Amino acid sequence: MTGTLLNVAAILVGGTLGLLFGDRLPERIHKTVVAGLGLFVLAFGLYDFLKTQNPLIVLGGLLIGGLLGEWARLEDGLRRLGELLEKHFAGREAGSGRFVRGFLAASLVFCVGPIAILGSIQDGMTGDYKMLAIKSVLDGFASLAFASSLGVGVLFSAGMILVYQGSISLLAAQLNALVTPAMTAEMTAAGGVMLIGIAISSLLEIKPIRVASFLPALLITPLIVAVLAVLGIK
Repeated sequence: MTGTLLNVAAILVGGTLGLLFGDRLPERIHKTVVAGLGLFVLAFGLYDFLKTQNPLIVLGGLLIGGLLGEWARLEDGLRRLGELLEKHFAGREAGSGRFVRGFLAASLVFCVGPIAILGSIQDGMTGDYKMLAIKSVLDGFASLAFASSLGVGVLFSAGMILVYQGSISLLAAQLNALVTPAMTAEMTAAGGVMLIGIAISSLLEIKPIRVASFLPALLITPLIVAVLAVLGIK
């Protein structure tokens, strides 16, 4: 849990600095920083996808995961959670949908990446939080950029990090007996595709994508690998 708490602190500090000093920066700088972050997330997502050993497994995981996510209305659930937080904490100052957008974009970027999953597993099993420390630095700078352009909703994404990464760390002992290198590779690739979706939708604003609906793919993809291994199919 040490790495997760460090990650939460980095997001809160970076987001607070973004809120305090973001208005002093010209709008063109805000846009450039967010665009740079979007390009990096896009490239990083592609880098992770190229780690796949079987793209068809990733495709199957994304399709099945997307169907499950839409059935469970994950995107709508996250949006309603953001609206609830906006109503009780942000007030009218957040602007029309700005709080929700900041909460969604930051939560997805901070939670979906493979570093969040692998780092939390490593932290929970061995107590080594170096990977999450690196993620904390990245998330701290990202939250500064997010908060300066998307507002206070970014700060509340720290709660998502605490629940998400903390839960993975607590279950790491059980996961250690189940997750194989092949499963990790395909799960990482699926996460990379979702990072690309986040870059296109939330950061570069090219096309709206309901990325949160694909989150079950992070469970479905390694499950497909396990089933194929039992069946002896490579």
